[in-house]
Amino acid sequence: MPIKLALWQGESVAGDRGRALSEIARASRAAGQMGAAAITFPELFLSGYERDDLGELAMTQDEVAGHLSPMAQRAACAICIGYPERLAEGIANSAICLGADGQVLANHRKIQLFGQTEATRFVAGDRYTTFALAGRKAAVLICYDVEFAPHIAALQGQGVDLILAPTANMRPFEHVGHHVVPTMAANHALSIVYANYCGREAHLEYFGESSITGPDGRMLARAGQHPCLLIADLPDDYEPAHLSTQSRDFRQVAP
Repeated sequence: MPIKLALWQGESVAGDRGRALSEIARASRAAGQMGAAAITFPELFLSGYERDDLGELAMTQDEVAGHLSPMAQRAACAICIGYPERLAEGIANSAICLGADGQVLANHRKIQLFGQTEATRFVAGDRYTTFALAGRKAAVLICYDVEFAPHIAALQGQGVDLILAPTANMRPFEHVGHHVVPTMAANHALSIVYANYCGREAHLEYFGESSITGPDGRMLARAGQHPCLLIADLPDDYEPAHLSTQSRDFRQVAP
């Protein structure tokens, strides 16, 4: 069925949880008023990404759900957002998705930790996270996760046709937003909501340019370099001849 999707591209809240919750409430309410089934926020949006105090800012899944569940219900819109998740064994770089009824739909832990800093800060996830969203089979991948074709192919093989991707991507990696994300969508015939930061945080400069890409690889909506609410209609009547059949056509060649 057709679905309207939204994302919020914003600046880091720099550890200010109250500011984060205020932005989430405003953006999700606006998205819901415009008929969006779901809104996606950036990676670690509840805390900020480049911080040394994530241990102090981390919350359990239940604590995050307690904050966000009433917002999703008031907005009548599902919310997907990144946060530092407190675990017994450390902190995970996680993203939670709550349905428009306030119930937890999914909680994904980032599989592909980026660089030595993330590897030191976080416990890596070890599984995919799929769920039903407005008649679609959806999944969550976080930032670097979505750059790995084997992960996209595995999800597509499970019937996933929509990926929500909270992201914290910075210069000089603009090519990921420009080329990698739409290519992943096109090659695997699924849609990707890529919600990035904009502005600066510590030594990082985020390139923004969040996007909503259809299964034919075309960007249905794309942001610039400033905070914005992005919304796009994702139709369900794509011409089959315009969609990739790589998963069916691939021929394994012996090494």
